[in-house]
Amino acid sequence: MTELLLLGPVEIRVAGKPVAPLQPRQHHVLAALVVDANRPVTWPTLVDRVWGTDVPDGARTAMRAHVSRIRVALRVAAELGGRPVRVIRGSGGYQVQAEEDQIDLHRLRRLADRARSTAAGADRVRLLREAVGLWRGEPLAGLPGDWAGRVRSAWQHERLDVVAAWALAELEAGNAATVTAALADLTEEHPLVESVAAAYVRALHAAGRTAEALDRYARVSHRLADELGVSPGAELRRAHQSVLHEERPVPPMVSYRAPPPPSGPRQLPLDVRGFVGRHDHLARLDELADDPGAIVLIRGTAGVGKTTLAVHWAHRLTDRFPDGQLYLNLRGFDPAEPPMDPAEAIRRCLLALDVPARRIPAGLDAVAALFRSELAGRRLLIVLDNALDEAQVRPLLPGTPGCLVVVTSRGTLTGLVAAEAAHPVDLGLLSTDEAAQLLSRRLGADRVVNEWQAVTGLIESCARLPLALAIAAARAAARPTAPLAALAGELDRARDRLDALAGADPHTNLRAVLAHSYHALSAPARRLFRLLGLHPGHDIAAPAAAALAALAPAESGTLLAELTGASLLLEHRPGRYTHHDLLRAYAAELAAADPDHDAARLRVLDHYLHTAYAADRRLYPARDPVSLAAPGPAVRPESFADERAALDWFAAEHATLLAAIDHAAAHGLDAHAWQLVWTVRTVLGRRGLWSELAAVTRTALAAAVRLDDPAVQARAHHQLGTTSVRLGRLDEAEDELNLGLTQYRELGNRTGEARAHHHLSYLFERRQAPERSLAHGRLALELYRQAGHRNGEAHALNSIGWYTAQLGDDREALDSCRRALAIFEELGDEHGQANTLDSLGFVQHRLGAHAEAVDCFRRALTLFRTLGNRFNEADTLTRLGDTHQAAGAPAAAREAWQQAMSILTDLRHPDTGKVRARLDR
Repeated sequence: MTELLLLGPVEIRVAGKPVAPLQPRQHHVLAALVVDANRPVTWPTLVDRVWGTDVPDGARTAMRAHVSRIRVALRVAAELGGRPVRVIRGSGGYQVQAEEDQIDLHRLRRLADRARSTAAGADRVRLLREAVGLWRGEPLAGLPGDWAGRVRSAWQHERLDVVAAWALAELEAGNAATVTAALADLTEEHPLVESVAAAYVRALHAAGRTAEALDRYARVSHRLADELGVSPGAELRRAHQSVLHEERPVPPMVSYRAPPPPSGPRQLPLDVRGFVGRHDHLARLDELADDPGAIVLIRGTAGVGKTTLAVHWAHRLTDRFPDGQLYLNLRGFDPAEPPMDPAEAIRRCLLALDVPARRIPAGLDAVAALFRSELAGRRLLIVLDNALDEAQVRPLLPGTPGCLVVVTSRGTLTGLVAAEAAHPVDLGLLSTDEAAQLLSRRLGADRVVNEWQAVTGLIESCARLPLALAIAAARAAARPTAPLAALAGELDRARDRLDALAGADPHTNLRAVLAHSYHALSAPARRLFRLLGLHPGHDIAAPAAAALAALAPAESGTLLAELTGASLLLEHRPGRYTHHDLLRAYAAELAAADPDHDAARLRVLDHYLHTAYAADRRLYPARDPVSLAAPGPAVRPESFADERAALDWFAAEHATLLAAIDHAAAHGLDAHAWQLVWTVRTVLGRRGLWSELAAVTRTALAAAVRLDDPAVQARAHHQLGTTSVRLGRLDEAEDELNLGLTQYRELGNRTGEARAHHHLSYLFERRQAPERSLAHGRLALELYRQAGHRNGEAHALNSIGWYTAQLGDDREALDSCRRALAIFEELGDEHGQANTLDSLGFVQHRLGAHAEAVDCFRRALTLFRTLGNRFNEADTLTRLGDTHQAAGAPAAAREAWQQAMSILTDLRHPDTGKVRARLDR
């Protein structure tokens, strides 16, 4: 695999060896692209990262040359057997296309995230050991410039967090000696990092060096007090208390068993040639193999490779079971034959164990008892493949320890987990890298590397489902001279995808395989599965599923559980369900013939519209409402107790809401389209997602044009204008705002006119024309007062205060902002209060009242954070830093600017450069 290394000297490696050396500037360009792998890096960002403010003449030509040399190096790496990595050119910049695990930085973060979600134990230690081992020294070693320095500093903090977590995991495993030396060095380098100090205190104590542990705590405490003026934090205090109370980690007991030679029946099917991936699953299965009395349950959706994994793993274990291996295909979901009767299954096992046929009784209970008797005292590996349910499996279970049983099923078989303590191993889709390995094994590495773009299309179209990939590979292998792009094109057309993965053999016909799972469902569950094919998003919450199928919540929950139990859905987060693209395509195919499909589509869009409206009202109750048609009688919109609940819902449904807008517009439901856009405006704005807001607003405008609704068109033009200001597209913003203003005037909408003037004032502020800003602000105030719109009046007063301050009249500005704040407090508008406190902080700063300014900014920040308004939070942090700097507190100023920089970088906002300039100075 080609590796792109940043956590040390920047390198390209294959099989652990550096390849294709680059010049220093090319290393810099590579690092600047790889940190944002699979995301476009725009030209201004790339130039800033590589050259900073010292941009040479001919920078574009030089950059093209550097990228060209990097591409050559990556091709060399691929030719040496490395996993291909590409640098593509997009709109306004370049993008590195690579898998997460090919980049040490992203691999470290993935390992740390997995470790955080893993219970303490060997898995956690293993993950964190690997993460710590990725660090090869100073990150981006040798790269000059401010960007490299900032990144280097941020990554060092990540490293310290990971090392502290690794140390605690090792201590829990009884490995104190492993960590003390590493922590000793780190605490000398970073004496005030409390997480590292706490881990070192615990490690010294666990190693029997309690006096040193107490001394280390005392030294760190003194330094924190002397240098930072603070007391030890909770984590360090807890470490100290654990020493005082003599708490010691208990080292785990490990036992080993020598494998006896194998004998007996050898019924395992042929192992799959070229088995790829599933490393984590195999590691988990290997742990379970140490208990020969275990029942292992491998479960997952149709075609995900359960049998392949079970058989491959079983072949690795044959030496551990001297009495042999039994294998039974129970045909629980076989497309060609009925499920095997348990009594018949046991009879076959007994015959394989050399029990004479005459001794085998007829009844299930009697034959099961004989089977248990025959298994007693033996060490057998028993593979029960493709089980239908618990009732089919239970008679085949041994009655005494000694045999390892492996069950595979599309069902969850929770009864087996609960009653027989089976160990579930849930099998998901292949990773993209594993899918590419599968295709490479079957089609040859050269073909995969040479047609990599088509291969990625195949992998995506096959949803990383092993059966689908195997079928696609078989089709490609049958046409060795045909380009893979042709097959990828067939599969890319969703309507033809299942046809393209069909065949004469029912076991390798994807539609037939999926159909058998579908037809095994109850009739209500089949209906819900079909209708899920209409859902616009990639996952669905339980309340939306209930609305889609016009079900009561309890009934919907029962059916979702049935679909999950049949592995036709995955509950990937509590209460949220998804399935892969091929299952979605199959469901959509079935839904097209369902007579309820139009009504179901309307119900689910009603659910999202009315729930999003309720969430928006909770976030911004002062916002002028719009009138919605009542939801259908079977739709029960969700409600929200507070702003946090509303924000959490918007975060969970973000992608689905954007998809619902497009879905509504594509199916002629234009009222739903523009109203859904209205509901997401507040949350997208507060999160600074201006590009997304601009895109959906254009959808709303197109819907309004089709509806011939000038009021909605005016609102859409206005919104496009305000969003374009945020994006820095000022000419486009002025055109859109003036279009909205004209339509508002024609409609006689005084409030709309006022809003347009209000946002034109902001536009002219961005153009550094405060006199024009103030003029539009005063027009907005007059119109708001004519309309009797108190909230708008307060917003206009705040704007007037802001612009008069910029023009030098600070006393009038102070008075105007204070009047605005009084109205906002009277109305309970926290968003307005936050904006006005920010303005007051700015005016107090200009007056030299730095303490008052800091107080205003901090109150504004508290409100912005509560409201989830990230852009305004960054804006206020920038001004707070300015005030700290003016007050002679450069450390506080730097901290505020760094927080602002982090938010703006995350938002990819054009103001990032202004904050960076402050930090550079």
